Amino acid sequence: MKKGIHPEYKIVTITCTTCGNVFEGGSTLKEVRVDTCSNCHPFYTGEQKFGAATGRVERFNRRYGVNKK
Repeated sequence: MKKGIHPEYKIVTITCTTCGNVFEGGSTLKEVRVDTCSNCHPFYTGEQKFGAATGRVERFNRRYGVNKK
């Protein structure tokens, strides 16, 4: 790597704007704000719902006569 052309990489605080969770990470920015983090994201909290996709599959099967075996 050439010296003097790369930005300074440092440890910064990352703040979640949804739940207020604060944790450390690395970046070239002074501070980082994220919309969702692993503390409040539905996939990681187990609150993710798959109901809409299930309804579409059942409707497709009824419409085109696909029977479950």
